[in-house]
Amino acid sequence: MSVANTNNNAKPQPPSRSPAPRDEAQVAKIPHILPHERVFPIQIGNELFKLSGASISSDGAFTILAILTRSYRHAAEPSALPRGPSKTLPVRSLAPSYFSQYFYCQVKKAQETGEDLSNAIRTLYIDRDPQTFADISLHLQGYHVKPRDGTHFVRLFADAQFYSLPKLISQLYEESIFISIGHREFQIPRDIFTDPGNSPNFFSLGFAVFFSNPEDLFPGLEREGLLRPPSILPPSVPHRSAETFAEILHLLRGYPVTIRNETHRAELLRDCRYFNFKGLEQKLIPHHISYNQSRRREEIVLRLEDILKSGISVAADVLASPGDHLSGWVNYARPYVDDRAAELVLEIGGESTRIHFQAGAVRAEFFRDTRARVARLFEVVATKLNLPPTTQPLGLLMASGGAGSQPPTPGHTPLSEDLVRVSVDSDTSITLDGKPYTLDADDLHIANPMSAASSTGQGGGIESPTASSAFQPNSRKRRRVDSQGHAAAGQAALAADEWVVRTGQWRLKIQGSRGGKSSVEVVLVAVKLDAYSSENARNAARGFLNG
Repeated sequence: MSVANTNNNAKPQPPSRSPAPRDEAQVAKIPHILPHERVFPIQIGNELFKLSGASISSDGAFTILAILTRSYRHAAEPSALPRGPSKTLPVRSLAPSYFSQYFYCQVKKAQETGEDLSNAIRTLYIDRDPQTFADISLHLQGYHVKPRDGTHFVRLFADAQFYSLPKLISQLYEESIFISIGHREFQIPRDIFTDPGNSPNFFSLGFAVFFSNPEDLFPGLEREGLLRPPSILPPSVPHRSAETFAEILHLLRGYPVTIRNETHRAELLRDCRYFNFKGLEQKLIPHHISYNQSRRREEIVLRLEDILKSGISVAADVLASPGDHLSGWVNYARPYVDDRAAELVLEIGGESTRIHFQAGAVRAEFFRDTRARVARLFEVVATKLNLPPTTQPLGLLMASGGAGSQPPTPGHTPLSEDLVRVSVDSDTSITLDGKPYTLDADDLHIANPMSAASSTGQGGGIESPTASSAFQPNSRKRRRVDSQGHAAAGQAALAADEWVVRTGQWRLKIQGSRGGKSSVEVVLVAVKLDAYSSENARNAARGFLNG
């Protein structure tokens, strides 16, 4: 009751309302092209619309001189138009709207002949969609018109161009993008693409550019004799997944999306590349960023195929000895995403790496596309070190058709031979033939004979006598088999001539080199290896096909 009494005794307040569509200040800004108080009839299709001169004059630039540059088929006789020069002003920037030009010619003729204006004004007939024009008339009366869908948007835009309504064109240009993807309608706010990493993209360079030029929607068509604008279909991309694009929009709005599996991730990445969302793509690629307490550095783990040239940098080794000024590590920052670089841990899979235990050194050989990718990575690192990207003579390149005709290999760079130097130490996690493998002291000496010298940048080209004798040809030791049928670990496993690495993670170290092609070289420091040493071990890991 108290609430009721309070409400009854309260002073009545006038209902709140939004500002009037057109107040006196707004009316004062409307140019006096036509008499503001007079009503002008316009028939669109089978419906008659009556708009005031103020409404018609509210959109469309107009000057008297512009009339001198053009004539209009609906206007009065040509003799009624003012005479004067017809080649001085550009029509596009000063042209009146479709309606104001038509009625202005009638008003002008009536004033010159002394005819009553009520009898001089004739109805303008236009064979267009009356429902679309109903929204345009609301715009002319001062109301905000918002497109409902893609079809409504292109109809409004086409008619706004046809009627020469620059204010409506500008308003529609700021509206959301309407597009059908996978037969599903999407309304995309334009500001969702303002992130520099995601622009320019498919929408700013593709379909949206068709609607982004307020000057000319119909290039090549002469507006003067145009009975009606050409038909326009709403933009559509029928061959992409609507569900995947909806998730991409969710990500662009800043919300997380759970990656269900690698197939799902591949679908998102594929469409990010299609729509050219480079920043979002970098967020979705498989990666892991962490802080390594032992090394006191941030690390980023990335696959070789996801490395981009713009993210690579080289950082000096702050823990190196004072005399080793050439020591450093390759770092990486994902373009458009990371604000600082982290130490790169490079993941190489696909059984595309083979480790050779040679006399005096351990080397890695790469195959198929991996070899070309490693070579290009070394070329970028060489450029960062102010070294030439390739060591091939210019004359040889020109004679063979240029660098593009030669398959890139690590040996073509100044940082490595075709077989890349490898360092394996006690911190390396190794799974060999499906079982954990631990290096003992003798193994470390064989697997990394120059680790001590290389760490100070003085080890290039110096062979270890012990390693040289240990890895002579045909020096493979007979492997012992325990009671369970597994190969015994230890020296016999490492003494195999080579390992095939299923998946490996590597740091890229820059160190000084003596006797090499340049003063520095790249060494792949093994972090984690999953390898097998024989065909038998590979076959043991095989599975049978299902179904």
